[in-house]
Amino acid sequence: MKFLESLFEGALWNSRFVVLTAVIGSLFAGFAIFYMATVDVVYLFEHAMHYANSDLTDEARKVLHDSTVSHIVEVVDGYLLATVMLIFSLGLYELFISDIDQAHGERASSKILVIRSLDDLKSRLAKVILMIMIVTLFEEALNMHITSPLDLVYFGASIALIALALYLSHAAEKGTHHDETSHEPTNGH
Repeated sequence: MKFLESLFEGALWNSRFVVLTAVIGSLFAGFAIFYMATVDVVYLFEHAMHYANSDLTDEARKVLHDSTVSHIVEVVDGYLLATVMLIFSLGLYELFISDIDQAHGERASSKILVIRSLDDLKSRLAKVILMIMIVTLFEEALNMHITSPLDLVYFGASIALIALALYLSHAAEKGTHHDETSHEPTNGH
């Protein structure tokens, strides 16, 4: 009976390696998004080179300017999404498979890539997703046509909600940092 229990527990423990499919898939998805955003940057520069063209009318230059700014926001959004996929991939690996030794020893990891718990992963992903929401709101604001006072109220409310989300995430981070330092022993105690 002990042998069967040991065999079952071993199989159960090793089943965590199925997470490698999510790790590899998320990593490849992140690379794909990095690639697409970088290609967008190349095309963005090609279009921006025409900005100094003396044949452009003021109206055409304004249209080129607005579309360039909108594309830059889309590129930032793409890179942020790729970063989410990278953090998710590294976090899943650290949580289910093994610590990434280089990440713990490197100063460049800046502690964002070191995931110690599911809450660490969740908070890091939430911060990047919040940034994506902010960038998306900015992108929508660039293309927004306010036609009624209610549109302006909705726009102001969305800005207020984003500000509240930033405030709450910052307050939660300060609270977590305070909780971690309050459990540390003081001099001689």
